[in-house]
Amino acid sequence: MAVDPNTGQEIAQAVSSFFGSDVAAKSVAAGLAIGVGAIGPALGIGKLASKAMEAIGRNPEAAPKIQTAMILAIAFTEAIAIYALVVALIIKFV
Repeated sequence: MAVDPNTGQEIAQAVSSFFGSDVAAKSVAAGLAIGVGAIGPALGIGKLASKAMEAIGRNPEAAPKIQTAMILAIAFTEAIAIYALVVALIIKFV
């Protein structure tokens, strides 16, 4: 299956003509990238915090261990949102 190298350029030209300029198309793409990229981490952090509070409520003596694991998991989940931000910035400025 051969891929036409001009296809990407044609798509870019069609999008830029639809939005009026490359800057507008890049702005829309960057906004969509960060918007969609933030949904997953937001849901993940909400679920993490909910389950951690539930676990602490059931077993208060284990709170320090649960809290440590929760903070570590939230940090990893937040990294996904940072990757989405980096992708949005690359789309916008490159």
